[in-house]
Amino acid sequence: MRHNMDIDFQKCGGLVPAIIQDADTRQVLMLGYMNEEAYQKTVETGLVTFWSRSRQCLWTKGETSGNHLRLVDIKNDCDGDTLLVRVHPNGPTCHKGTDTCWGEENEANPLLFLSQLSDFIEQRHREMPEGSYTTNLFRDGLNRMAQKVGEEALELVIEAVNGTNERLVYEGSDMLYHLIVLLTEKGLRIEDLAQELAERHQPGWKKH
Repeated sequence: MRHNMDIDFQKCGGLVPAIIQDADTRQVLMLGYMNEEAYQKTVETGLVTFWSRSRQCLWTKGETSGNHLRLVDIKNDCDGDTLLVRVHPNGPTCHKGTDTCWGEENEANPLLFLSQLSDFIEQRHREMPEGSYTTNLFRDGLNRMAQKVGEEALELVIEAVNGTNERLVYEGSDMLYHLIVLLTEKGLRIEDLAQELAERHQPGWKKH
């Protein structure tokens, strides 16, 4: 995380807006304001701290409710006067008890985990730690990875025809994992498949 960003606190009288975003769900949780002291305290403690315009003092979110915002990282915008603060919320963010200050639910989209899994598998590919099943797959080579995708796809078909939905989901998850490993070996990601499907969904798309 960048701790020495060139933030223009003076443009708006010593304060900058801080957009609070859940680091996992990407949901915007609230908007607060930081002065330089609030920013420094946020960085030093790892708990998001604001400047209260009504009370004219620093306040750390959750200091009374316990619903802290645990800092993940901070980004400055192109003009240097608006912060994007990514957090892990500990409970509801709004003082009214809702997940966000707009009354929205902050639920994770399970599809986002596929990107996180791709990141994890890429890390395995770079570091190749001993004792990792994923490391062993990479060491076994491309042909073995492709074979595993085929084996898992066959098991998926068997469960679809003669099994249960629970086993179908289990075998489908195995296939998807091995597919991501194969894509990683080829320098690709699951997002590349998603992009291809998105292009196919466009009007006028024609099969290659």
